[in-house]
Amino acid sequence: MMTLTTLLQNNIKKLTSPLKKEEELIEILKRKLTKKEFKVLMMTVSNIPKEEQLQKLSLDEKRYDEVKTKALKKINFNDLKEELMTPNK
Repeated sequence: MMTLTTLLQNNIKKLTSPLKKEEELIEILKRKLTKKEFKVLMMTVSNIPKEEQLQKLSLDEKRYDEVKTKALKKINFNDLKEELMTPNK
């Protein structure tokens, strides 16, 4: 079972401190990503098959890949990445 934390850890380059709690991560991503980007990530975490995701989101394969890539790029931007991590004390 994949968690949002696992997904982020696997996709964020150079994590400098631990990620926040799952609920906080969800709130931050809801605010920072588009609805489609957020849904794609959450469906990926829920292990929903890609075909089902395409159907639910009314996307073709190419557009789905673009949305997912864009979401993963966004989580690597420094300001968002900082927000996802617990502050260094």
